[in-house]
Amino acid sequence: MSLLKRIEAGTGPLTPVDTAARGEEVGFRKPVIPPARDAFQELKTRVQNKLIAELDPKMDLSRRDQVRRTIEELFNTILEQEDITVTRVERLRLFDLIVAEILGYGPIEPLLQDDSITEIMVNGPKKVYIEQKGKIFKTDIVFEDDAHVMRIIDRIISPLGRRCDESSPMVDARLPDGSRVNAVIPPVSLEGPTLTVRKFARKPLTTDDLISFGTITPEMVEFFKACVEARLNIVVSGGTGSGKTTTLNVLSGFIPADERIVTIEDAAELQLRQEHWVRMEARKPNIEGKGEITQRDLVINALRMRPDRIVVGEVRGKEALDMLQAMNTGHDGSLTTLHSNSPRDTLSRLETMVLMAGFDLPVKAIREQVSRAIDLVIHQERLKDGSRKVVMVTEVQGMEGDVIVLQDVFVFEQTGIENGRILGRLRPTGIRPKFVEKFEVANIYLPPNIFGVTERLFR
Repeated sequence: MSLLKRIEAGTGPLTPVDTAARGEEVGFRKPVIPPARDAFQELKTRVQNKLIAELDPKMDLSRRDQVRRTIEELFNTILEQEDITVTRVERLRLFDLIVAEILGYGPIEPLLQDDSITEIMVNGPKKVYIEQKGKIFKTDIVFEDDAHVMRIIDRIISPLGRRCDESSPMVDARLPDGSRVNAVIPPVSLEGPTLTVRKFARKPLTTDDLISFGTITPEMVEFFKACVEARLNIVVSGGTGSGKTTTLNVLSGFIPADERIVTIEDAAELQLRQEHWVRMEARKPNIEGKGEITQRDLVINALRMRPDRIVVGEVRGKEALDMLQAMNTGHDGSLTTLHSNSPRDTLSRLETMVLMAGFDLPVKAIREQVSRAIDLVIHQERLKDGSRKVVMVTEVQGMEGDVIVLQDVFVFEQTGIENGRILGRLRPTGIRPKFVEKFEVANIYLPPNIFGVTERLFR
């Protein structure tokens, strides 16, 4: 009887010849039969169901080490009782899969543990993709069915008090390590439950990491540090996956430790190192449609919390107006991110979002607010080779008539391509920004070559 038939019938142990069908036992004859993925999946389901039935329902799953030991004892007992013989490799694999289902996030748990993977994309139960080094690859990982994917989605969002069902088929959430999660389910998603995880590094990236990645240059680190310490209002712009939040984390690291920081996010993902840090997160409405707290509500409330700095994870709606007013009424040194294609588009999107607040304001009045509030736009892009780089650092100089005047201070210049990698460097344009006067007031000194000039700028 074949391996699949015996497991389906529940008779007979796995033998070395059976496991050789997967090529995992060196030295055994490899039969000419297809891999028994379905058979192994059924074995896992059978053992897993028996194990869960044996577990104490009142067990504290937060005590992971103790629970893992208990699972291991039950696992070994069940294999003996069922007279199931598997190779050491398959035994370990079976145990890890079951532990992942009980304590982790099921089939994607190994992907979450792999630091080289930056994004996980589940397009229904049978298609799982990953992003590594800026490139997308399909994996051989699969879920059992739509219900299996839904269980993992629910496990992610339940601790956050969020829900995802037919009445609310889209949800944003986060993992305990801050990784960003988005889920879309039918009827909106036609591929079945879809899950996207934007992973964050276990250890927050530092300026040295961004320099080694080629995202910024050492001169830029010195310049950005001066901008933050001089309390410039900075917007980090870019497309999806361009590294805006990572750069925002690095910029926030330059905020002095003796200042009070209030962060406002739709889904908390910032990783600040300062001690005096108050985190606030927006809340979706409950099942009755009540209890919603928007980012705009949080921005307004933050102004009453005596902040030295306000950091908004991402501006995407009506809160833009309140943020601009805060920047123009003494809360300088604020930081935020925004989706856009260029520094000019960044300001255009801000205008649009201010209009979304519902006030009938003249466009010129809005532009004046924007030009007075924002000092610097740092624009990032994910290039064709998958690398993420700061490609423009642009000063907002003010208004000329009805137009906001922008001036590029640094621009990325591509010099070539080598082994598929884009070569280039962020070079100064040779223009001294107007806000250097704030550096002088803050007693900050920069070497003259940062802006591509020879004379000394500050003393």
